[in-house]
Amino acid sequence: MNIILPSQVETVINTLEKNGFEAYIVGGCVRDSIIKKTPPDWDITTNALPNEVLAVFKDFKTIQTGLKHGTITVVVDSMSLEITTFRVDGDYLDNRHPEKVKFCTTIKEDLNRRDFTMNSMAYNNRFGLIDPFGGKNDIENKIIRCVGNADLRFSEDALRILRALRFSSVLGFELEKSTCDSIHKNAHLLQNISKERVASELLKILCGNNVYDILINYRDVFAIIIPQIEPMFYFWQHNKHHIFDVWEHTVVAIDFAKKDPIIRLSLLLHDIGKPSCFTKGDDGIGHFYGHANASVAISEDILNNLKFSNDIKSTVLPLVKYHDYHISPDKKTVKKRLAKLSEPMLRQLLEVKLADSLAQNPDFSHFEQNYFEIHSIIDDIIKNDECFKICDLAINGDDLIALGIPKGKKIGKILNQLLSDVIDGSLENNKKSLVDSVKNGGLNYE
Repeated sequence: MNIILPSQVETVINTLEKNGFEAYIVGGCVRDSIIKKTPPDWDITTNALPNEVLAVFKDFKTIQTGLKHGTITVVVDSMSLEITTFRVDGDYLDNRHPEKVKFCTTIKEDLNRRDFTMNSMAYNNRFGLIDPFGGKNDIENKIIRCVGNADLRFSEDALRILRALRFSSVLGFELEKSTCDSIHKNAHLLQNISKERVASELLKILCGNNVYDILINYRDVFAIIIPQIEPMFYFWQHNKHHIFDVWEHTVVAIDFAKKDPIIRLSLLLHDIGKPSCFTKGDDGIGHFYGHANASVAISEDILNNLKFSNDIKSTVLPLVKYHDYHISPDKKTVKKRLAKLSEPMLRQLLEVKLADSLAQNPDFSHFEQNYFEIHSIIDDIIKNDECFKICDLAINGDDLIALGIPKGKKIGKILNQLLSDVIDGSLENNKKSLVDSVKNGGLNYE
């Protein structure tokens, strides 16, 4: 087979070969090229030792990226390319990082240490595809298979468990049986992986095309990294509005949602408080009063534990809190929701509510029409620059102070009441109307 290499990559490989060394592209860029996907980066492996790489590229900008592990970054025409010496890894004592590495002399030895067959291929224009473990065949058959013994691969680096699930979710590949069995067997090792890496892989898994199958069939794995989801498993809702248990409803909602990590993470957490809030009436109907607030409390613990950023938490938690917030398709209601949530967050909330609705009993799920109408109303409000927040008012705190209202909480209360009256349509948003309303004492500000 023939892979078209960027000119910068060819320059690096050709330069190393001219100096008597072997060099290949390796790993993910080979895999992506085979599945006709543009690689996000190009990694190169060589039998040249790190000091030899530095000598060969003495006229280029170089960065000693990971000298201990044999990696040098070379910058060619503004493209940064990592060059790593053939190596075999020493013992993994923390289920993540080798204690030491040993440089080796053959490409096959280097490929033998890698995680999955589809990532254990190398290529250059001289020798073509180097594929000692049948990676190309596994790609063609859409199979994810560990190189060698799966238990060994996952015990070396437990993050590979989530990587396997991520590749399956994103690419839609099946996990080969021994690899699948080993994932379930070794899932507990994920407790040794840094929370940041777990969170990063989780977001990628959630945005995959095959996310439904992964979250359903590997729920035990996800319960290792998020134990709070386990009560959702097989928790029947006893309500005509739902045809799935709490976990499957959650997974179906994620699958329906747009492939946005914030939206899908919010949906993963939106009903996590339901089992703790469940009550059943005398008529046998299940209820989950207060589950949104319970879900927020649990979600905050999860997001903190997985060390998600403050930006993510500040968006996800309100989406969880307001996921069952009533929003009718009329301008007054939409403006009130805009005042509370802002335009971007309200649009995100609509995505959450739509997916949540689509995952319910279709006989009672009717939010889709409202979804489009509400978006249209938001568009109209924004286009016409209509007032829906305090800063849109034709009056401000300084104007109220000039009218003799003392500084303090009353200023905020009056502005909020003015905004409410403008949104309700009982007051026009111009300075004269607003000032007259205050002067006439309609706000009881004295």
